[in-house]
Amino acid sequence: MNKTISILGCGWLGKPTAIKLLQKEFIVKGSTTSVDKILELKNCNVEPYLISLENLNNTIEDFLDSEILLIALPSKNVEGFKSLIPFIENSSIKNVLFISSTSVYKSNNEIVKEESEVQESPLLEIENLFLNNFHFKTTIIRFAGLFGYNRKPGNFFKDGKIIPDPKGFVNMIHQDDCVLIISKIIENEIWGEIFNACTDSHPTREEFYTKAKKEIGVESPKFDNSTFSPFKIVSNTKIKKYLNYTFKYPNLLEVDYNSHVI
Repeated sequence: MNKTISILGCGWLGKPTAIKLLQKEFIVKGSTTSVDKILELKNCNVEPYLISLENLNNTIEDFLDSEILLIALPSKNVEGFKSLIPFIENSSIKNVLFISSTSVYKSNNEIVKEESEVQESPLLEIENLFLNNFHFKTTIIRFAGLFGYNRKPGNFFKDGKIIPDPKGFVNMIHQDDCVLIISKIIENEIWGEIFNACTDSHPTREEFYTKAKKEIGVESPKFDNSTFSPFKIVSNTKIKKYLNYTFKYPNLLEVDYNSHVI
């Protein structure tokens, strides 16, 4: 019998992950907050649900009739997640994969690993709601800055906006690597862990945005060389070791940002 997975948030990251898991013969349920996207999910063979974290109803019970829950929401609504958890506790969900961010780490001018110092934030509070729950096992993936396809880094600073801190370092990850990492964690049933997920390379902001803007043919970036902020460099050592994973896009300065695959 094929395993069923529910993906809360079938958006920029959740939808391609759903498609990948369908290829691996999972049965996939997917949520959206938009009525217009229901048919789009159906056409991908995802069983669609209209679910809002801010207004949960009985629909969530059918949605959570699965073995695994992937949460791919950008929301930092702590109260919304608090209201969701009792539904998960009373469901058949055994394992949760929660998509988080490396923004939880402090910038202390050093390499940050999974055990590095974090800073109090709504996102960290949400992480702990899941990690400290004993009704199910949770794995957290802390992704670096997301890019790929319609999310082109060359468009991150628009309208001649000056880019601060040009000597700071970039922590990024391509959508394809995100999807592959999520898929491998689920397939290998790696639960109860925290992982950083970030490319191998960490160019300066000046190097990165100069290349990214040039290759999509937009105005050259302007930098404020008078600004210096504390930095962090995100380590991906743990996730590469646990998953025996090689990044598809390991070097940010070798990516073609004007390619049709970006």
